[in-house]
Amino acid sequence: METGLFEVHTRPHFGIGQRALLLQTDQGNVLWDCIALLDETTEALIRGLGGLRAIAISHPHYYTCMTDWARRFDCPVHLHAADSEWIMRPDPGLRHWHGETLDIVQGVTLIRLGGHFPGGTVLHWSDGAEGRGAILSGDIVQVAADLSRVSFLWSYPNMMPLSAATVGRIANTLAAWKFDRIYGAFPGRQVTSEGARAVERSAARYIELLNGYQL
Repeated sequence: METGLFEVHTRPHFGIGQRALLLQTDQGNVLWDCIALLDETTEALIRGLGGLRAIAISHPHYYTCMTDWARRFDCPVHLHAADSEWIMRPDPGLRHWHGETLDIVQGVTLIRLGGHFPGGTVLHWSDGAEGRGAILSGDIVQVAADLSRVSFLWSYPNMMPLSAATVGRIANTLAAWKFDRIYGAFPGRQVTSEGARAVERSAARYIELLNGYQL
């Protein structure tokens, strides 16, 4: 995707078709989100890139076989405690974090935004986009088909929106962080420049429509 960032996804399309993102850092590699298939080839590729120091997952839809990943690579999985009820297979490798942010390694921070799930999380990578910063967003902040925009939903299968107040809070939280790119949940879904502006503009439009804007 860019220097130090790789995407991992399954072909042919499996399940909802999400991707995981492998982020290389000087302190070890971080896997963002999770895919269901962990075969020998995938393991070999990830070990060839340096293995994993930690896994972090945006929300329960991507928990899949996270316990198998944690055991295979002998690393912790960071999950926000607000979503702990959705864990089907408790394991010592699953670590619940509380509050609004968690630094995994230097320059890599988890940010709780809520919305889609109470513990919905994005990852901020300060060195991303050649030092301009990047957000790995899962679908907590969903990169739209128009790659200059993002969206926010409570339920994606049923296309049910979040409240205007929640979207405003998410946008205000992200406004405090520097980022130029957004890497979404699915292959091909990334905002390659002016990511912070995309969030600001998209949230404003979303709130305008929810508050009764008329054509």
